[in-house]
Amino acid sequence: MDVQLLMRLLHVLGVVVMGAGLVGVWMTDLRSRQLQDLASFAEAIRTIAVFYDGLVVPGALMLMASGIWFVVSVYGGWNALEVPWLVGMAGLFAFEFVEGNTVTRMHFMRLRRLSRVALALGEITPELARRRADVTPTFTHFLDLPILFLIIALGVTRPDDWAVFLAGSATALVVATALSVAVPRLYPWRTEIGRRVAASAAS
Repeated sequence: MDVQLLMRLLHVLGVVVMGAGLVGVWMTDLRSRQLQDLASFAEAIRTIAVFYDGLVVPGALMLMASGIWFVVSVYGGWNALEVPWLVGMAGLFAFEFVEGNTVTRMHFMRLRRLSRVALALGEITPELARRRADVTPTFTHFLDLPILFLIIALGVTRPDDWAVFLAGSATALVVATALSVAVPRLYPWRTEIGRRVAASAAS
């Protein structure tokens, strides 16, 4: 089979796998905000970690490997810098890869560790309460899907200027900001977990 065809297949599979993982993380995080007991919350956080490690990271690695091959073999390596949509895709992917595996992923990994401690103690710890309320990881989490959609849009439309990249980036930031404000209000952490967190933090 043609190598380029195999790389194209790997690239599409990478998008599908990573996208599925990000959607899973998204939905499970929303669900975790509605749960009423610590054990269920801890299980939701563990599920988020499974989505990240089982789908998001492998999908990102497939995209990276096939993307590098395309840049070097098809677009002439450094000559790719002259292609706006390709540079935009690569830049957004690099940002998403670094941000997703540092701020966002580490946030959920920390929540998983802290929820295990809380389960062992039988109560919400003040540290878990503080980490759960962090604003920055919430924003970067809600930025993941809009950026993925922009990457796909650049790859499909392949514009010959920077207009789509700039407009799409601005839209992604606006959407992420709006979600960061709206979602915590739509799904407030005011269930039994929320009350126990407030009591633990106050003490």
